[in-house]
Amino acid sequence: MTGPRGSIRLQAWVLFIGMAIMAIKFLAWRLTGSDTILSDALESILNVTAGAFALYSLWLTARPRDRGHPYGHGKVEFISAGIEGGLVMLTGVGIIWRAVGSLLAQQGPHHLETGILLTGSAGAINLIMGLVLRRRGRAVHSITMEASGTHLLSDAWSTVAMVFGLLLIRFTDIHWLDQLFAMMFAIYIIYTGIRVFRRSVAGIMDESDPALESEVIAALEVVRQPRWIDLHNFRTIRYGPALHIDCHVTLPWYLSLEEAHAEIVSMGEVVRASCSRDVELFMHMDPCVPGSCPICILTECPKRRSPFIKRVEWTLDSVTADSKHSAEQT
Repeated sequence: MTGPRGSIRLQAWVLFIGMAIMAIKFLAWRLTGSDTILSDALESILNVTAGAFALYSLWLTARPRDRGHPYGHGKVEFISAGIEGGLVMLTGVGIIWRAVGSLLAQQGPHHLETGILLTGSAGAINLIMGLVLRRRGRAVHSITMEASGTHLLSDAWSTVAMVFGLLLIRFTDIHWLDQLFAMMFAIYIIYTGIRVFRRSVAGIMDESDPALESEVIAALEVVRQPRWIDLHNFRTIRYGPALHIDCHVTLPWYLSLEEAHAEIVSMGEVVRASCSRDVELFMHMDPCVPGSCPICILTECPKRRSPFIKRVEWTLDSVTADSKHSAEQT
């Protein structure tokens, strides 16, 4: 399954299977009365709700740009991930509330063998779906799919820990361990929700991605051409799986418009080759000035006014600066 349609179909299958898993976990809770199993079942409600949001956001992201959304609909992925993170945290708080109430009422679980079998099977399915979703999300740079996969994986591993906890309760007959394990899982669930929510806020607020920016800048530095005198005001913005880059490039002032455009096209090809995602690139062309000569590596420049002094290495710190570079700044 490739392309946006493949991602949508995969997410739809995950949603359908998630509803079946939710039913199995609630059946396990009804049979056992275990707060630990209930915490797992409540998280399944979250899985289904988040899966529905994810499916809608993937569908919306796949829509083409329109007059009202000239940059596309990719930002909705960050909103979807934020809603999922918020629901994760609320679920964790609800589990703690239920566990404390059961502890005070001294309620204990029963028929644990059946509950262990049902929840263990559901956890194994979640593990497989989580691995598939996260791998797919990373491949297509979809924060929605990656967040859904990460959430399912956290659910699967918490189920594994829960099964061990239920086995311990079964063989020790210490019932208050049920509430203790439920609260431990709840804390982990809240932590997972905070991480997902934090990533969504970073995307909505257009927070920079230093690792990605360094990768693109390094690719330009490796194949840097003599006419590419300077690079500054380098910025990136993510729109779901797509990436928007804008920057300022200093070129020799005497180049014709056609020649300057050819240099920009060459730089754009390097940028797109260094990214495994769709890239929208805007490069503002600046003409060189007398102060550019000391850092210009174009040795055969016919208009040079001062000798070359030092080459400015393009790094994350230097390229993201807001002004042109000079020999004094290096």
